[in-house]
This record gives sequence, C-alpha cells and structure tokens, in this order.
Amino acid sequence: MAVTAVPGVVNRPIPRLRRMEDERWLALALLAPTAILLGLFIAYPFFEGVLLSMTNTRVGIDGQFVGLKNFHKIWDDSIFRTSVWNTFWYTGVTTVFKLALGLWLAMLLNRHFRGKALIRAFILLPFIIPTVLSTFAWKWMFDPTFSVINWTLFQLGFITQRINWLGDPDLAMTSIIIVNIWRGVPFFAISLLAGLQTISPELQEAAAIDGARPWQRFWHVTWPLLLPVTMVVVLFSVIQTFADFQLVYVMTGGGPANATHLFATYAYQIGIGTGLLSEGAAISLAMFPFLFLIVVVQLLYIRRVETR
Repeated sequence: MAVTAVPGVVNRPIPRLRRMEDERWLALALLAPTAILLGLFIAYPFFEGVLLSMTNTRVGIDGQFVGLKNFHKIWDDSIFRTSVWNTFWYTGVTTVFKLALGLWLAMLLNRHFRGKALIRAFILLPFIIPTVLSTFAWKWMFDPTFSVINWTLFQLGFITQRINWLGDPDLAMTSIIIVNIWRGVPFFAISLLAGLQTISPELQEAAAIDGARPWQRFWHVTWPLLLPVTMVVVLFSVIQTFADFQLVYVMTGGGPANATHLFATYAYQIGIGTGLLSEGAAISLAMFPFLFLIVVVQLLYIRRVETR
C-alpha cells in the first residue's frame, strides 16, 4: 500500500520512545535532585574538611599546608584519647541497653490490650521531643541542689546527702548514658514492633503445638526472623550515637574536667571554642575510619544474615 505525501506537510520521524519513557532517563531525572543535595551538603563539606585538616588554619588566618601534622598532634593529646574511649564506651553501652529495652517493649506492644494505640503514641514522646529541650529538663533533674532524683532517693532512704551527678566524672558519664538510653529506646521499640508484625502468627502457633516453650519460640522462631530488622536498627543507632553532640554538649559541655567529651564535642571545643579550625576538623575526621569500619562490618553481617 503506497503512502501518499500531503502537499505542504513535512513528514518528521516519530520517535519510538520518548526520553522520559526510557527507564534510564527517568531514573536519572529522579536521582538527580538527591545526588545534588548529597553533593552540596555532604560530599562538598567532607572534602573541604579533609583539606582544612591538612592546613594550620585559624579563625581569621589563612593556613598553609602541613600534611598530617594535625593528626599527629591530636593523637598526642590525652583529652583526645579520652574522647575516643568515651565515644566507644558511650556508644556500646547505650546500644546494648536500647536494644534490650526496645525489644522488651516491642514484645509487650505486640500483644493485644486496651489502649494499645495510645500507649504506642505515648512511648514515642522521648524520640519526638527536641533533643535540646528534653536534655535541659534532664539537666535540671540531675541538678545537685534542686534534683528531683536526689529528692526521691532521699525520701526512699537510699542516700543521706546530695549527689552531684554532673560534677563527678563517672556519674556525669553515667548520666548522659541514661539520657541517651531514654531517648533512643522508643526508636528501637517502634522499629522492632514493625518487624514483629511482619512475622506470621501461624509460625508461633505451630511451634506452640509442637511443644515449644515461650522462650524457645522466641529464640528459634521470632529472633531469626527479626534479626535482619534488628541489625539495620542497630546500624542506624550506632551511626547516630557515635556522632552525638547535642545531648552531651547541653548536659555537661564535655566536663567535668573534659571527662565526658566525645569526638563531636571535643572537635567543637577545639575548632570553634579556641579558633583552631584545622585541629577541630582533624578531630572530626578522626572518627571517620572507626565509624566506617563499624558500618562495613555491620553491613557485611546484615548481608550474611539475609543470605542464609
């Protein structure tokens, strides 16, 4: 059949597939805004921080390239070594307690009872309230003169004199650990509850019919199915806790006598407090290898669990 050309009309080839209908172009268009934001607010500051850490820049003074001198200097700093130990101790202890308490709460909330929705919303309050606001409240509660905790312990007969919670190095670290656990447990509880609700009740019923006790049903049925979700939640918690700043800065400011400094708070004190920008950047970047190693190990473990 012949195709007749219409006079005065230019026959243009119709594209078989428009660009936005191509999956590659569509994926590129959807990912571009995210990639630009990540580049501007994460990649660019990171590389600028790396360059800054290799100079001797101070506030108002352009620095010169000094290589790894700042990293050698901070490693000889006893306060920096204390900050490294504090960060690992703070992250490890809080993660263990948040996981244990969060899993316990998730198991309770997974049961059927009256007012379950209200209690779930109430449990989220510590995580929803702004960190600075809730930390100020806790700081007041730990105040040696007006502490409601001291008053309660005194009324119960556990103490006979005031406890200076934030003035003693060991008690100050314990205090910030308690506050971090209080704030982080809801995140674990709600996330693990979501994971529990994906597990079919029929598996529990089948195990109960076979004679498995509650603890055996949890260990051999619930926990293996919940483990991938748990590892992802722990990964996010470790990253957030390892780089924690607001809670510690508001409660103790790194004190007393620099006993509660973490990577972030000590970097802020050196970089902003004293104006040594390059040394502050070096302290901030010093956490990167540790955190990167932790994240890689956890991701490998998560992949191993998922491929079982």
